[in-house]
Amino acid sequence: MTFDPADFLAKAGIGRTIVELEPREIFFSQGDPADTVFYLQRGRAKLVVVAQNGKEATITLLSAGDFVGEESLASIPGLRLSSASAVNSCVALKITRDEMARVINEEPKFADMFLKFLLARCMRTQADLVDQLFNSSEKRLARVLLLMAEFGKPGNESTRIPPISQETLAELIGTTRSRVSFFMNRFRKLGFIDYNGRIQVNKSLLNVVLLDQFPGHNAQKPAIPILGSILKPIVPLVTTVLKPVIPIVQTIKRKLAVGD
Repeated sequence: MTFDPADFLAKAGIGRTIVELEPREIFFSQGDPADTVFYLQRGRAKLVVVAQNGKEATITLLSAGDFVGEESLASIPGLRLSSASAVNSCVALKITRDEMARVINEEPKFADMFLKFLLARCMRTQADLVDQLFNSSEKRLARVLLLMAEFGKPGNESTRIPPISQETLAELIGTTRSRVSFFMNRFRKLGFIDYNGRIQVNKSLLNVVLLDQFPGHNAQKPAIPILGSILKPIVPLVTTVLKPVIPIVQTIKRKLAVGD
């Protein structure tokens, strides 16, 4: 029988259980044993890190089709480095570490899919770093709203984002709630977003991220020189980040070749 990764991730089975979480309910907490991986089937979640002084920071948002807790697959099991909680109602597949390791080793199709996810996550992390280092807080907010609305994702027709507090948005972009409130009001006045119970993100917000354009402000500012100046100092950093990933990619490719 042909193995189907989508079918494997859709159903409970040996080492796999379906879990349902309400908003704010916890998948796992920072400091817990890292012994399971979650696959988000429906809903939105967030990863949060808490410092020793009690300060909390949201480091990323997760949507359907994402894995969370993949650090449990490390060769030496350790503790969770962050906490994961539901932003809205979620349904997820909880997979034990042993079952996840087994299916990666035995099923090339699943290994290929999981590798693509890890590389996409790595690229997203690099983009977040560039965003934090070089872009204004206003532009970072625009990018987060577009990511939450999943602009450009195949099959996505809705541009409404799930309920999210301004405090959480402030944590994501590294600024204060008052600044987020100011930017959100400005975006609404400029027609970039609408409020109607939930936030509706309009396509015109892309101009803020891609072209750095606001009506009557920097409207003719060329995008290419900006992009070049941003990427130039980042190339060595990206190379350094990817260097330890390359052997992992090569190992999985060899396994896939043997499986074929």
